[in-house]
Amino acid sequence: MELKVFWTEFSQQELERIYEYYREKAGTRIAKKLVNEIYNETLKLKGQPEIGQLEELLKSRKEEFRYLVYKNYKIIYWINYKENRIEINDVFDTRQNPVKMELNK
Repeated sequence: MELKVFWTEFSQQELERIYEYYREKAGTRIAKKLVNEIYNETLKLKGQPEIGQLEELLKSRKEEFRYLVYKNYKIIYWINYKENRIEINDVFDTRQNPVKMELNK
């Protein structure tokens, strides 16, 4: 059975921040393209939810967080079988200090 992809409020805000940053720095077209590509990357998870690697920095959480990498971004998610969905929890710029990721949760 195929799972749904669900974006948390926090992950949506992160995607909006990415959009705003690139809109200012590179223009609307590039910002839209990047955000759409990040979003489309998560669609792979519908049929293969466990393709992402386990996120070592979030091992202490009760959920088993995994991630996909797209360009400079780590898309952090976990598989919520109870709700039949993949929950995208963060889109993290890998050029930042990894400790920030842990603080975001």
